Amino acid sequence: MSPTSRYATCAGYEIHYTEWGAQDAPVVIAWHGLARTGRDMDPLAAHLASRYRVICPDTLGRGLSQWARAPQDEYRLSFYARIAADLFDQLGVEKAHWVGTSMGGAIGTVCASGLFQPQLKGRIQSLLLNDNAPRLADAALERIKAYAGHPPAFDTVRELEAFFRQVYTPYGWLSDAQWCLLTESSTRRLPDGRVTPHYDPAMVQQFTHHTNDYLIWDHYDALDIPVLCLRGEESDLVLRDTTAEMLTRGPGARGLAQVVEVPGCGHAPALNVPEHYALVDGFLARAS
Repeated sequence: MSPTSRYATCAGYEIHYTEWGAQDAPVVIAWHGLARTGRDMDPLAAHLASRYRVICPDTLGRGLSQWARAPQDEYRLSFYARIAADLFDQLGVEKAHWVGTSMGGAIGTVCASGLFQPQLKGRIQSLLLNDNAPRLADAALERIKAYAGHPPAFDTVRELEAFFRQVYTPYGWLSDAQWCLLTESSTRRLPDGRVTPHYDPAMVQQFTHHTNDYLIWDHYDALDIPVLCLRGEESDLVLRDTTAEMLTRGPGARGLAQVVEVPGCGHAPALNVPEHYALVDGFLARAS
């Protein structure tokens, strides 16, 4: 099954998303990571599309979505939640499961809590955090700040793919076709003809101007829905002491949270192989 490419106006911006499956099926929102695009969710969406309507947005400043006019104010979780709330309303989504990789998991957490957008409270049925947690490791955040604002440029797409294969090794196994898709769906050409990752470098201002934006225990503590954290076994972003704390507070204290370590991955599992699909399938079935 192939996706349909669509656009919506959310919080005053054109937001691109791909949509899979039948319009009347239960909804899964699949939201990508920090410097990526919604097309990263293609393998998982294709797997789910026979049973779910899967919506995969490009975050503001990524992929085919518009870039922020006020980067300092708009590249932050509260504004992403506003975009998500508008997307729910425009697409007629009353309830949805949420699968979020890294940043996409944080956006799902703040949306599900309702603290930023009260109209979303109760509309997210379950939350799968793919190598994301309410607190992220300081060393990994420093690494992200160091590279995110200065994406490299290359003469050829093949050189960019080689770069992606190196920096995204922690994703685990990807087929050659999946590496090609990852590259071609997140490449933009610069005025000088070179190619670079398809995101606005100014999105790093989330880290420079909102230093605690990803410290979201208050949002996590407000959750009363099923939560599954998939921690990459070798992740440097989500530490084991944090996932242990997740099981003792918020949904964890209510018996609603689970943590599963995914072998052979760091940050973040690519959600593209049968073992990953089985974890997602089982969680969605239990949460439905």
